[in-house]
Amino acid sequence: MALVDTNVISELLRRAPDAQVVRWFEQARDVAVSVVTVDEIVFGLTRRAMHPLRERFDAFLAAAQVLEIDARVARRAGELRGSLAARGIVRAQPDMLIAATAQVHALTLVTRNVRDFEHCGIAVMNPFGV
Repeated sequence: MALVDTNVISELLRRAPDAQVVRWFEQARDVAVSVVTVDEIVFGLTRRAMHPLRERFDAFLAAAQVLEIDARVARRAGELRGSLAARGIVRAQPDMLIAATAQVHALTLVTRNVRDFEHCGIAVMNPFGV
């Protein structure tokens, strides 16, 4: 199972998504998303009143497993962000919550933003470069 980041879902919702991302998604067996990604996508679609895309996103969610932030994920995110900050590496809280979700559930994170997840101890895959 793969944890799909916000930027990959956004790409899949485009009118003409990147062919490599579509090919990866068609071959993916099981996908999961973080509740952080749900928040980010719904925020963007609501802010721009993109109701048809919201329906497509809801259909995507119906086929995906949505992983919540529990105490283990929150604790791991804080540890990741704190240990990186101690080394002078600043990371955003939403990204660390997503990284911690991938780590706690032993999932590969599928994202275009590979650099945002360096030094997090998780497997990362960029479907744009497949």
